[in-house]
Amino acid sequence: MIKALMYFVVGTLISFFLRRLTGEPAEFWVELYVASAFGIGWGLAYFVDHPEWSLPKKMGISFIGIIFLVAVGLLCFDFETAVPSIIKFSTVFVAYYMIASFRESKSLRY
Repeated sequence: MIKALMYFVVGTLISFFLRRLTGEPAEFWVELYVASAFGIGWGLAYFVDHPEWSLPKKMGISFIGIIFLVAVGLLCFDFETAVPSIIKFSTVFVAYYMIASFRESKSLRY
């Protein structure tokens, strides 16, 4: 759990600073929200990376992450801000498992 939180924090910080340096300046909270989608995706992918867990359990936990992002996005921002964060979360989540698929253990955790 500690490493998953570490991946969340590091992923959020990296994404936030890359967006600030390379992108068009936007509102601070919007950029933090979109960057946190990257961090949540990476941290949650690491958290559910247990070979003994079933696929429905992994997908259920990732679905909870998506619902959380949608809820926060719709409560604090508009629809146009919430949707790209879901896409970023999903892309990072899938990329994590694509990278893991190249390893013999099919996991980046072990």
